[in-house]
Amino acid sequence: MIYLDEAATTPVRRDVLEAMWPYLGSEFGNPSSHHEVGELAARALAQARTDVAQALGARSSEIIFTSGGTESDNSAVKGVALASPRGRHVIVSAIEHPAVLESAEFLGRLGFEVTVLGVDHDGMVAPAALEAALRDDTTLVSIQHANNEVGTIQQIETLSRLAAARGVPFHTDAVQSASWLGLDVGRLGVQAMSISGHKIGAPKGVGILYLRRRTPFEPLIHGGGQESGRRSGTENVAAAVGFAAALRLAGGSNDDTVARRDAFIGRVLAQVPGSVLTGHRQHRLPGSGSFVFPGTSGEAILLELESRGTVCSSGSACAAGSDEPSHVLTAMGIDAATAQTAVRFTFGRTTSTHDLDTTVDDLIRAVASVSGRGTPA
Repeated sequence: MIYLDEAATTPVRRDVLEAMWPYLGSEFGNPSSHHEVGELAARALAQARTDVAQALGARSSEIIFTSGGTESDNSAVKGVALASPRGRHVIVSAIEHPAVLESAEFLGRLGFEVTVLGVDHDGMVAPAALEAALRDDTTLVSIQHANNEVGTIQQIETLSRLAAARGVPFHTDAVQSASWLGLDVGRLGVQAMSISGHKIGAPKGVGILYLRRRTPFEPLIHGGGQESGRRSGTENVAAAVGFAAALRLAGGSNDDTVARRDAFIGRVLAQVPGSVLTGHRQHRLPGSGSFVFPGTSGEAILLELESRGTVCSSGSACAAGSDEPSHVLTAMGIDAATAQTAVRFTFGRTTSTHDLDTTVDDLIRAVASVSGRGTPA
């Protein structure tokens, strides 16, 4: 099998599993318990928090462990907006993950005004559009670092500076970029940031929310007062340790992956009739190639590829099974029928050139078969 769906989830790294194992066995304590067993767990949790903070250029007190990217996004959007004394206006982009968009819609039902910024054909938010949308009563701006469907990378440093000039907190969903891009929160200029463990080689069900100190915040989950009162519930110590280990191991040079990505995209565009790249050609994640194939069926292409041994997707895993066209692609100006022909290939640093070349060869045959033009020899 050739696995090209790492934007949906990555395999758990062996080093991560080994780091977690003691806290799934002998060191099983509750970190809130005031005895030796609990204190061993508390020390492990504190070290994991410190390691994550160091990787992000943050303070340990600014790291909140969560159940994943969706909870982190919900907590950031609702928690910051509801606690802000500035007013009741939030700004998001049209291509955010549903965790952000639906959180903003929820705030709308509570009386907030929501401004949704459009994007250009490459999926980019124009800084001028954000600047024009900012108001004295804006409580939060949430714009993702890199898009999960088309891989476009936003100008977060520029956008966050515009918000900062008006005193508005800025949140970015960095779930897709954590394996690839530098996430120093000082350089990015963000007050809140979401990361999910299963996109960086940690297990599913763990993530973090970076929340800059003194940022007003209303917790999403109340109860036991864990995470300094910002996220109640007994912490998953093993998962937190695994997340910290995965984040330490993430990163590295992207040069080889970018070269393989560009060669892959070039071959698809040159050899698959009618193929159209989606997302920005240069400002995109190193391991992302996404296309539409007008006049075909994206789902049929996926089935053809899987029958040949390549696993990929039609877009966001969170939208799997939906008959609706991608909101990301339609926001980029792609018509609904064409949006439903989308196929997304996402891969990691260890994906080989041979695997990508094999995928292109199989894609040529799959598209020919689905479009009825016959299968090339």
